[in-house]
Amino acid sequence: MPATTLAPRTALVLIDLQKGILALPTAHPAAEILTRGARLAAAFRQRGLPVVLVRVVGAAPGRTDAPPRGGRPPADFADLAPELDRQDSDIVITKHTWGAFHATDLDLQLRRRGVTQIVLGGIATGAGVESTARAAHEHGYHVTVAVDAVTDPDPEVHRVAVERVLPRVAEVDTVDNVLRLLG
Repeated sequence: MPATTLAPRTALVLIDLQKGILALPTAHPAAEILTRGARLAAAFRQRGLPVVLVRVVGAAPGRTDAPPRGGRPPADFADLAPELDRQDSDIVITKHTWGAFHATDLDLQLRRRGVTQIVLGGIATGAGVESTARAAHEHGYHVTVAVDAVTDPDPEVHRVAVERVLPRVAEVDTVDNVLRLLG
């Protein structure tokens, strides 16, 4: 379902647009996803709306005998992409799991600001984006996914998430339509 409206206190939540993730192969060019995410961030900031930049470090506790995929990540793996033009007013969330709500203060940060709706973008559609969308829905937020500002390493996972999973918990629409609704 396309986006119909944006609440007066809507926040943008961008998932894992960081150097290490952006360097991985994806179904859609990561540079385009980053550019669209940066467009959204600039528009939200211009309107005084919260921008949340989520980055992943490490991994969830659990199996410690499995080596990290691809070996040890580079030192700048978790650095947010400079194209996002991080501002002092931005909320930065560091997570250790797929979703941005689990074991972070994201819900607290959003509620303090009176946020009732979130717009999501980032990488990976079938992991961080989908997990965050599900949790946001469970926390009672209205969720919109900017479909052309998300991608996944696996094209089929991306397709299933966008066509089958995300529409069950979110409105799914383009960056241009989200910007139009921002006014």
